Amino acid sequence: MKMGGEGKVYTLAEFSQHNNAKDCWLLIGGKVYNVTKFLEDHPGGDEVVCKWHDEYRKDATDDFEDVGHSSSARAMLDELYVGDIDASTIPTKTKYTPPNQPHYEQDKTLEFVVKLLQFLVPLLILGLAFGIRFNTKLPA
Repeated sequence: MKMGGEGKVYTLAEFSQHNNAKDCWLLIGGKVYNVTKFLEDHPGGDEVVCKWHDEYRKDATDDFEDVGHSSSARAMLDELYVGDIDASTIPTKTKYTPPNQPHYEQDKTLEFVVKLLQFLVPLLILGLAFGIRFNTKLPA
């Protein structure tokens, strides 16, 4: 037995409006399910089911499959079915690509060598001055 909304196509905006414990819809496998009447009976509680709207606002397919729901749980989806989602209203996932930057090898640049010399030359002069001072000290 399917609900009266069978065959209706919902946009993501319409789907997103059903986002609380009194009116909670889930998107699983491109199909929209009104799980409101099942929230109290769900073994994980309504928090587990409704978090898809509260936190993620996304397709719950992967998580539904990962939990390993029983065949009776899958059959129950038929009773909760209200329609399909309009796939064109779901934003496509974009892969992050970092900005193109030139390859930079600090230890091979002229700038690094200059900074290194600016640090080492004064130390060498100071060490040489102390060495000369203590090695050429006249006995009193």
